[in-house]
Amino acid sequence: MIVLGIETTCDETAAAVVERFEDGHGKILSNIVLSQVSEHAAFGGVVPEIAARAHVEVLDGIIAEALAQAGCGVGALDGIAAAAGPGLIGGVIVGLTTAKAIALVQRRPLIAINHLEAHALTARLTDATPFPYCLFLASGGHTQIVAVRGIGDYVRLGTTVDDALGEAFDKTAKLLGLGYPGGPLVEKEAARGDPTRFALPRPMHGRKDADFSLSGLKTALRLEAERIAPVSDQDVADLCASFQQAVVDVVLDRLRAGLRLFRAKYGAPTALVAAGGVAANHAIRKVLHRLAFEIGSVLVVPPLELCTDNGAMIAWAGCERLALGLTDTLDVAPRARWPLDEVAAAKGRLQRTAAYK
Repeated sequence: MIVLGIETTCDETAAAVVERFEDGHGKILSNIVLSQVSEHAAFGGVVPEIAARAHVEVLDGIIAEALAQAGCGVGALDGIAAAAGPGLIGGVIVGLTTAKAIALVQRRPLIAINHLEAHALTARLTDATPFPYCLFLASGGHTQIVAVRGIGDYVRLGTTVDDALGEAFDKTAKLLGLGYPGGPLVEKEAARGDPTRFALPRPMHGRKDADFSLSGLKTALRLEAERIAPVSDQDVADLCASFQQAVVDVVLDRLRAGLRLFRAKYGAPTALVAAGGVAANHAIRKVLHRLAFEIGSVLVVPPLELCTDNGAMIAWAGCERLALGLTDTLDVAPRARWPLDEVAAAKGRLQRTAAYK
């Protein structure tokens, strides 16, 4: 089957065409992503109104380019998938409404995709990873440890109680005047800094649950920066290095707790899977490799272009759901908030609906 995927939940306008074969393997026929980073850089973060307007202006062209690169017309599609949330509601509305229009005109099935589910299933597109596996999702808006047991079958083992990891990196960069997006800039500065200079906290360390908390770490960093102000270039590098080392230690401890919970409930995971832009951080990747070795498993990290927001992950999630007959009606609503737990809870309802089609 061939599915078009549309992604507009934040500041990337993306469309892709993915083919799924009968043996369950997939192939990306096209994957077009247009970033809005330059439009939001001056504000130090994403401005929802600007993002939504930009999606409206370019989405039609992005879809046309994705279809042209895939070498297929819209009539060759077997389904239309779009991210229906969670995300900035203005952008979500743009993508989902466009998908509905195409599905209606072409008389093709509509698949409303949870953005987090798309991240969760990307490892099956790139590496054919079998269930069940443990997902570490770390991005600008999400930090979660999830047991991925099947399509629509997800159990959240841990999450952040305040800031997401990517958000903490962005706020650190903004505090230190580094620019946006903050993750790569903080990592670059950390490479020339002393990670032991500042004694920053490791929030939630040692707890039996697998939850994260980053706001206290961010506040501690601000207090240290204010204490030594005005900061020099070396001060900035040392602050970044100390912050990054604290994050690495937190990830190591929290993921160990999450993996213990996974093994206690579901046995050994087939893999440790990482997704989201934070997975590009080399220091964090080293920790993930270490954890996979500790549990006698493998680490699966899709290529960076498939870790950050993209249309291919939406199209693939659409393929996976369409193969099971899980489709949506045209009155499906966009959602700013949509936990993966609710996707799992709706699985039975979706299967019952599909049975009557």
